[in-house]
Amino acid sequence: MLNEYSAAPGSTVVAVSGEIDVYTAPRLRETLVNLVETGNYRLIVDMEGVEFLDSTGLGVLVGGLKRVRAHDGAIDLVCTQGRILRIFRITGLSRVFNIYDSVDEALASHDSAGMRLAADETADSAD
Repeated sequence: MLNEYSAAPGSTVVAVSGEIDVYTAPRLRETLVNLVETGNYRLIVDMEGVEFLDSTGLGVLVGGLKRVRAHDGAIDLVCTQGRILRIFRITGLSRVFNIYDSVDEALASHDSAGMRLAADETADSAD
C-alpha cells in the first residue's frame, strides 16, 4: 500500500505499508520518480507500516535519494521498527538517511533546518 499526501508546504509524505520487495518496489520507485518529476524534492517516507524490506526496496530508496539530492532535496524516513532499523544499520544506510520516530519529528527537523539556513543567509549578507 502506498499513500502520498502533502504534510506541510514543500514536504510530501509517502506512507508505505506491507512489504517493500522485488515485487512491490517498482511501484514505490514509480511514485518517487513521479514526485521528483513534478517538483517535490522534500520527501518523507513513512515506513511505520512496513513489515518487510529487501535489497530491492533499499535500492529504490537510495535511487530516490539520489534523484532528490540532484535538486538539493532530501528523503527522510520514519521508522521505529527494530527489524527494519537493523537493516539500515547493517547496510550503513542509517548514516545516509535521516531516520525519525514520527512524521511530525521529520517535519520539525525541516522547519529548524530552514530557520538555520535563513539565519546563516542573514549573517552572510550582513558581512
